[in-house]
Amino acid sequence: MQEILGLDPHALRRARLSRDPRFDGKFFVAVTSTGIYCRPICPAPAPKETNVRYYATAAAAAAAGFRPCLRCRPEAAPGTPAWLGTSAVVRRALSMIQDGVLDEIPVAELAARMGLGTRHLHRLFVRHVGASPIVLAQTRRLHFAKRLLDETDLPITQVALAAGFGSVRRFNAAFSRAYRRAPRELRRQRRPRLAPAEGADIVLRLALRPPYDWPQVRDFLAARAVPGVESVDEHGYTRTVRTPGGHAIVRVRPVRGAAALELRVRGAEPTALFQISSAARRMFDLAADPAGIARAFESDPLLGPLVKRRPGLRIPGAWDAFECAVRAVLGQQVSVAAARTLAARLVARAGEPLADAPDGLTHLFPRPEALAAANLDGLGITGTRIAALRALAGAVAGNTLDFSADVQEVVAKLASLPGFGIWTAQYVALRALGEPDAFPSGDLVL
Repeated sequence: MQEILGLDPHALRRARLSRDPRFDGKFFVAVTSTGIYCRPICPAPAPKETNVRYYATAAAAAAAGFRPCLRCRPEAAPGTPAWLGTSAVVRRALSMIQDGVLDEIPVAELAARMGLGTRHLHRLFVRHVGASPIVLAQTRRLHFAKRLLDETDLPITQVALAAGFGSVRRFNAAFSRAYRRAPRELRRQRRPRLAPAEGADIVLRLALRPPYDWPQVRDFLAARAVPGVESVDEHGYTRTVRTPGGHAIVRVRPVRGAAALELRVRGAEPTALFQISSAARRMFDLAADPAGIARAFESDPLLGPLVKRRPGLRIPGAWDAFECAVRAVLGQQVSVAAARTLAARLVARAGEPLADAPDGLTHLFPRPEALAAANLDGLGITGTRIAALRALAGAVAGNTLDFSADVQEVVAKLASLPGFGIWTAQYVALRALGEPDAFPSGDLVL
């Protein structure tokens, strides 16, 4: 697997022996004498190199027959970098699998979305990632279940559903095969919870690669927080989110002394937890690799000094692609403050009011169907932008615009809508779709 990682065996060996945190989540160390795979930062005594195998992903190690280490908890490692692999198709499909797409559609449909046959997609994944799409999805489910067992008091039945298993029986069988212990047995042996739950709150940690410039992300979100939907204070970010069963309140804040953010969820059904966790990771750009970014720009005369001066910068994402596109339209050729005011008016007019939300959080962001049918006169939004919003909402509601499709296809569709241009489409690709090559070059500042 060394060729997949893009690192030579000596570099891998040095990284694991030094337990270098910069490599956490970038590869996994499997030990043939124990049958276990670990993070490179595992505190256990280092095994002999002759007993070690290196894998690009936890799924690849699992596919080779190794089970997760209970000490270093591979499920708690930072997410796989978005640039893993050399195939753009693999990167896109991998991102969708990590977001849980195979909980909703079969592999054949995922392959069709990528413009490939099922066998071709399978071969690409084995070549670039070291495991098939099915194994990646199963490993993702098991890792999320392990986190819920460790970090929450959810009943086993709810853990199974939250992780994407159709039944408790299937979950117990898959978990026992992977960990050699039943879920109930492992939970009895768990460490104390990271934080006490308040009422119905569920608390999870979201791992990241340090450094992380929390003040930069917080201030960016604070300047753009939509009243009624979002609030930002010195210590964290809070918002309302729509779930399949209703709504939830989520709060994200840094964890002192740890390379992680805390995600606190109130009111969500268990089956919504994974999507909420994934959305939070995207919004706070937790898959970014600051060390890799610094290396990439260190020789650039313009960007190198800037990156060195501000290590840990992130590109804040968006909670929802439709919401991001709406806000991008409202932000065309106006200040950030003006766009925020327009968004607040839009939410008050077309959003779904909440009766039981905390102070200041009064609405859910409008659904596409509601926005398409809403009367937006008198809000201070120009006629051109109202037309753009209606076209956007109608396209999403009518399923002619699918944000889970290929990024370039989404960008082209957005750019074809009235009132949209390449700047708006590229901005959505950057913030909502995680496209690393997106560049809104028509921006007034750029």
